[in-house]
Amino acid sequence: MAYPLDFSRQIDSAIHALLANAGGLFDGIAAGIDLFASSLELLINSLSPWGLVILAVVIGGWRIGKGFALFALLATLYIIYSGYSEHAAITLALTLSSTFFSLLLGIPLGIWSARRAAVGSVVRTLLDFMQTMPAFVYLIPATILFGLGRPPGIFATILFSMPPVVRLTDLGIRQVNPARMEAGIAFGCTPWQLLWKVQLPAAQPAIMAGVNQTIMMAMSMVIIASMVGAGGLGNDILSSIQQLEMGLGLQSGLVVVLMAILLDRLSASFARRPAGQ
Repeated sequence: MAYPLDFSRQIDSAIHALLANAGGLFDGIAAGIDLFASSLELLINSLSPWGLVILAVVIGGWRIGKGFALFALLATLYIIYSGYSEHAAITLALTLSSTFFSLLLGIPLGIWSARRAAVGSVVRTLLDFMQTMPAFVYLIPATILFGLGRPPGIFATILFSMPPVVRLTDLGIRQVNPARMEAGIAFGCTPWQLLWKVQLPAAQPAIMAGVNQTIMMAMSMVIIASMVGAGGLGNDILSSIQQLEMGLGLQSGLVVVLMAILLDRLSASFARRPAGQ
C-alpha cells in the first residue's frame, strides 16, 4: 500500500527542538527587533501627524516636483482626517523597520552572491523558494519562535520582502561594464576598493530598484502580519473582513494604497536625479 510523502512532523519537531535549545537566543532577537521598531515608532509619533505632512510634501517637492507635492499634501490630509493617522504611523514604523533589516541582510548577501558563483547558485535557489512560498506560511514559524506582537510580524516581513534587494544587488553588480572593472584593476584597486568605488556606484540604480521593491513588499506583508498582533492598519482591514464591513475595508484600504504610493514614488526618486537637475 502506497503512503503519501509527509515530512511535516519532522519539520515541526526540528522547529520545536530549535526553540527548546535556543529559546534565549530567539528571545534576545525578539527584544532587539521590538526595541528598534518601538523606538522608530516613537520617533515617527514625535513628529506628529502634521510634521509628517510637511516632511512628505517637502521631500516630494524636492525629489519629484510640485505636482507630487500637492498629491502628498492631499494624501496625508486624507489619512489624518479619516482618523487613521495613529494606525498609519504604526504601519509606517513596521514597514521601515522591516525594510531596514531586509536591506541590512539583503545587500551584503546580494554582493556575496554576485562575487561568488557557487554562493550565487545557492542563494538564487533559496530566493526562488522564498518568493514562491505563500506569505501566510511565514507567520507560522515566526509565531512559534517569537510569540505574538511586533517581532514575529517583522521577522515574517523580512523573509517575505528581502528577495528583491538580494536579486537586484546581485544583478546590478554582475552587469557592471567589464571595461570599468579592467580600468579599476589597472589603476591598482584592491578587491574592496573595486567593490566600493567601481561596482557599487555603477550598480546603484539596480540596488535602489531593489530597495523600492523591498519597501513595497514589506508594506504589503505588514498588513498580513496583523494576524499575529503586529498592529497598525492591518487590524482595521482584518476587522472589516471578520465583520464583513465593506465600507471599513475600503476606507482603511485606501489609506494603505495612499501610503504605498507615497513610499513607492519617494523611494524610487532616489534612483534618479531630483526634478529640474
